[in-house]
Amino acid sequence: MEEMQIYKVYPAIPEPLSFLDYLARNLWWCWNDEAVDLFYRINPVQWEAVKKNPVAFLARISQRRYEELSRDESFLDHLSRVKAKFERMFSDVPRIRDLDLGPKETVAYFSMEFGLHESLPFFAGGLGVLAGDHLKASSTLGLPLTGIGLLFREGYFRQYLDHNGWQQETYPIIDVFDLPAQKISNGSGADLLIEVPGPDGIIHACVWQIKVGRIRLLLLDTNLPANSEKIRNITSRLYASHGEIRVAQEILLGIGGIKALKAMDLFPSVCHMNEGHCAFAGLARICQIMDRYDLTFQSASQICRRTSVFTTHTPVAAGHDEFDNHLVRPYIAPYAQKFGISEDELLSWGKIPGEGMENKFSMFCFGVAFSGYINGVSRLHGQVARRMWMGLWPGRHKEEVPISHVTNGVHINSYISRHKNALLERYLASDWSGRQSDPGLVARIDSIGDADLWHVHEMDRSNLIRKCRQLVLSQYERRNASRNLLDEISAALDHRVLTICFARRFATYKRAGLLLKDPERLIRLITSAEHPVQLVFAGKAHPNDNEGKAIIKRIVEFARHPEVRHRIVFLENYDINIARYMVQGCDVWLNTPRRPYEACGTSGMKAAANGGLNLSILDGWWCEGFAESRGWRIGNGDDYEDPDYQDEVESQALFNILENDVIPVFYDRKRGNPPKKWIQMMKAAMKMAITDFSSDRMVREYSSRFYVPAARNLHQLTENSARQAKELALAQSRLNALWSNIRLSQPVITPAADFAVGDTFSVVLEVFLGELTPDEVEVQIYHGRLRGTGNMEGSRAEIMELQNTVSPGTHIYGCRVVCSDSGRFGYTARVIPKGDAVLRNTPGLITWVKADK
Repeated sequence: MEEMQIYKVYPAIPEPLSFLDYLARNLWWCWNDEAVDLFYRINPVQWEAVKKNPVAFLARISQRRYEELSRDESFLDHLSRVKAKFERMFSDVPRIRDLDLGPKETVAYFSMEFGLHESLPFFAGGLGVLAGDHLKASSTLGLPLTGIGLLFREGYFRQYLDHNGWQQETYPIIDVFDLPAQKISNGSGADLLIEVPGPDGIIHACVWQIKVGRIRLLLLDTNLPANSEKIRNITSRLYASHGEIRVAQEILLGIGGIKALKAMDLFPSVCHMNEGHCAFAGLARICQIMDRYDLTFQSASQICRRTSVFTTHTPVAAGHDEFDNHLVRPYIAPYAQKFGISEDELLSWGKIPGEGMENKFSMFCFGVAFSGYINGVSRLHGQVARRMWMGLWPGRHKEEVPISHVTNGVHINSYISRHKNALLERYLASDWSGRQSDPGLVARIDSIGDADLWHVHEMDRSNLIRKCRQLVLSQYERRNASRNLLDEISAALDHRVLTICFARRFATYKRAGLLLKDPERLIRLITSAEHPVQLVFAGKAHPNDNEGKAIIKRIVEFARHPEVRHRIVFLENYDINIARYMVQGCDVWLNTPRRPYEACGTSGMKAAANGGLNLSILDGWWCEGFAESRGWRIGNGDDYEDPDYQDEVESQALFNILENDVIPVFYDRKRGNPPKKWIQMMKAAMKMAITDFSSDRMVREYSSRFYVPAARNLHQLTENSARQAKELALAQSRLNALWSNIRLSQPVITPAADFAVGDTFSVVLEVFLGELTPDEVEVQIYHGRLRGTGNMEGSRAEIMELQNTVSPGTHIYGCRVVCSDSGRFGYTARVIPKGDAVLRNTPGLITWVKADK
């Protein structure tokens, strides 16, 4: 077949409407209702048909319609208002306090997926939507951040169910012509290309740019004629199942992403790796620092660690990417050579200390090796991650593992309904969405009239019901259902009934079928004559997860029972658009994961921002968000050894809460008035979500805790010819070489007796440091209350002071300890490096008192 050449034809938009095309190519429009309305009024039917994709939409509008609009005074006024608001975004740029980056510097935010809008299918689920919300909030806050990802021509799969309710997948090709993406050009006007060496030859990639308000998202694409078909397929499907392609994707994302920034003359002063998929960025970044500042590998790695952030989202070890060593070795070999270390040593960075080379290469471990700021995505997940990854820091107690947490947040403007947004503009302030960090302003939600809030929520519930009917009818028409059944489906659900929504990835630990543990009890709730409930389910199972697909099938089969099929639906192909309807219109958002496997979960936050009340297991974010004034908990946060027993207990607890709490409060309509207590809970939920669980709060926290200190570290470590970085490298080298010589004697307390609260005692011990000096180490007494197992709890470390030197390398340390509580306590001592958090937490550099033989 002959090779076909391509040309493009763009609509000839009249000059008065020229801003439409510019607006369509910046995702800012998708979180501004007035901008959405501008496109909608051009042709409402066509707008829905193209799934609210403004680029594809404008290409399908007739020239005659454009001419009409160019003379429509009302439309031009609307266009002018949106344009003025858009331009204010660029003219009035806020600044993140103390984050002082130059025009050629950026915070580089790497993520395998970005969920910005349903028209850009480069995401699989919560990780991508979280990344998209991070970009949107960064734009609003004026953060100098650049997103880096991959442009997948087939994206993630689209879901449909067969006649039996079994999930099927399709991978439609995405037409880049219909996306708000533009290719980056080099200085001569040709496409900017980057090259990454690989085992099958050079990987060539072009770079696309998508504008997200003030932020740029760069997407790398290997679908180029210069590449072989195998290399072109690297950016074919998100999360390719074949290990070889998956490694290549992650190499391209990390190494190619750094190279793309360099080709665009952007320096990543701070590097944020969103999950282990991005960890190869650390390799290229060390190289870049070596070349930019003329440094050795050892000095450059000191800078890299102190300017890199690594976020983990996965509380299950099996959920982290691991690869066979032979797949990774060809890519890292050139870097080992440049760094002056062996390939095996570089491979060992992707392993738990002490593991053999036969173990797989862990992307989590590799990401940690480059990062001084490591975090989980909720308070509970931080605890789980510290327990999971203790092995990376041998000798550290669990609570001291240097993994903190920043609880996720959601982009409120992208998910709050237009009705509730209008209500907040009336009762709070017209610019409330830009002032979400003002608790006094958000507290005005309490002043919203009960009738007003209930009225707009009923409209949102009605919109959800209307959308469900439309989608389910389409699903049944595709399966050639009978006319009688279609007529029945078109009347499914009731806008006056308590509506419970469940939507998320159908992994088995999320337990979507928990309500089906007692189907007869569920049927009684659904079919109640006085206080009925209705259920809306949505979500995808991984293509290879037959257990997850089986749960979907069970729900669909249950929903087909004649007595309940008017009150329960499953919506196919869950995406951001369906999610928007569900979180805006639900009364209750149901979440039933098996604790503690939910890292955070953000859909419940979106529901809460709209006044939806969460009914959830105490897992993920709900451990922090729960209060009886704004939702319900299932169980008491207990962990179980037997999962079947756990399912049974928590299923019954779920039904009890529904029957005794949720349903009675919803239907408590004294004298026909709205449910007063329910509305009070709605207001409390909205205040909580906007104040504590927004992406505005999340990005501010990342900035103050990580980005600002990291940027400050870069400046300090590179000034004066990087003198401080070189000193750190030397200190690290001495510690690594001499640490094994450290010995501690048993600590001695004086007086050797029992004590009363308020007493003090002294602790003294002898420490042999060898060639290390007291200025290079910190000696600590470590003490805490003893549990029955002999382990300490609530333990803390106190610094011991150097008292004298008895011989070369041998020193006496001591301190005084105050007895603040009564009980049985244990104590020991240890030595760690003296310095900043990165140096103090260096794996392997900790020595404890050894037990007497």
